[in-house]
Amino acid sequence: MRGTADLSGYGEVSGVLVEEREPGSGQSPVSSSPTWPAMRGDDHRPSRDLRTDVPHAARLYDYFLGGKDNFAADREAAAKMLEIFPGLAVGAQANRRYLGRAVRFAANLGIRQYLDIGTGIPAADNTHEVAQSVAADSRVVYVDNDPIVLAHARALLHGTPEGRTAYLDADFRDHERILSAPETTGLIDFDRPVALLTVALLHFIPDEDRPGELLERYKAALAPGSVLILSHATADLVDDPEASRAVVGGYTGAGVSLTARSRERIEEFFSGWDLVEPGIVPVSEWRPDGDLNDAALAPAQAGAFAGVAVKRVRS
Repeated sequence: MRGTADLSGYGEVSGVLVEEREPGSGQSPVSSSPTWPAMRGDDHRPSRDLRTDVPHAARLYDYFLGGKDNFAADREAAAKMLEIFPGLAVGAQANRRYLGRAVRFAANLGIRQYLDIGTGIPAADNTHEVAQSVAADSRVVYVDNDPIVLAHARALLHGTPEGRTAYLDADFRDHERILSAPETTGLIDFDRPVALLTVALLHFIPDEDRPGELLERYKAALAPGSVLILSHATADLVDDPEASRAVVGGYTGAGVSLTARSRERIEEFFSGWDLVEPGIVPVSEWRPDGDLNDAALAPAQAGAFAGVAVKRVRS
């Protein structure tokens, strides 16, 4: 799809966390996260091995964001990546700021329902925090199949008070389960607009799994006026192809498939929906709101493209 949309016609579219720190690390275990509310979710799935001796994608991202939920193996791998590509951490932080701006944009459009797939370890300005700061009645369903993220969610499920936020342990590839799960349908009415978030997610879905086709299944289930919020790693912005390949190799070495895609390939994910201004741009350039951190960031440091699109309202 080419061009961007004029939105003038849309109007209002309405447990304890596992912290196996190394001896002598000086860091104490964390019993809960202050940034996620108590949530409903599936707490009956089998436990999975929370390996702390090998790098892990969610913990690497947490490290780049300045978080504390990472271990020696993660920090060592991250340090090697940063030696090759020093902008990796600031790019991750720019991606996080983009998420907040995009959610605020959707909330200001009148969106009150959010499906955040591949949410990752809780950090500052989570989707529910941003959305509910605009409208307290906003409802958010977080989805991830990561054992580290699940550990955080389970720590917050004890007591399960009623709320407007749920967590679902599921894989993006299983769209039928995600769209029909009680955690989802209990909070989201698919007859009304929804904000679908796939922020820093699709580059972890290899081409052989057909990420575009998978995404289309979610898009088809959403009502007109819904919003797609997406960011994706790219090598297009990097001056040194060797550095880009080395970063991908770092993730591969951690057992994670990472596919950096071109702007044209990323644009295909928005097919059939109307991109809003400024279109597909480096994450730091998507409506930066005068943030000095983003203003100082070179496109090569961003390392990812971002865009937001709206599903056309039937005339």
